[in-house]
Amino acid sequence: MRLTSKGRYAVRAMLDLTTHSNGNPVRLQEISTRQNISLHYLEQLFRKLRNGQAVKSVRGPGGGYVLARNMDQITIKDILDCVGENINPARDIVGTEAEAANSLEFHLSKNYFMNLGIIMKEYLATTSLGDLVRKSKETEAEAGIGGNAESHSQSGILTSAIRNPIGEINQ
Repeated sequence: MRLTSKGRYAVRAMLDLTTHSNGNPVRLQEISTRQNISLHYLEQLFRKLRNGQAVKSVRGPGGGYVLARNMDQITIKDILDCVGENINPARDIVGTEAEAANSLEFHLSKNYFMNLGIIMKEYLATTSLGDLVRKSKETEAEAGIGGNAESHSQSGILTSAIRNPIGEINQ
């Protein structure tokens, strides 16, 4: 699996929208500025997110984007699916030269990577935007710091390799 910038930016933008919305539309220009993501690129991503029913657009003065559903009903998998990220690590196995070999090793590795894909999809489907937003607020409150990754790593929060169920690193 290779998560591209498309998937990473979509998740970041959706988290930004979730934390800055307060029920009001958020303009893409604001997200672009805060996240340092090209406005043109965000427009493309949000078109896909809107088509995937993760966000709704609001027209007119004060318009922008809002979540189409509650933040607890939108999973990271939903976001990645909307923007067309392929999270299946076994996608390249079908139709390869190794498949023609029909060896025991091919079947063992194929099954392994197919199972890994299932686990990854389940993991992404069990983490919602709401989970990440709450975790962010808990981490800020515990550490008494701002919410960006640089300040987290500088304060020592990102020092351990043990991960909790929503992808944060525990000390």
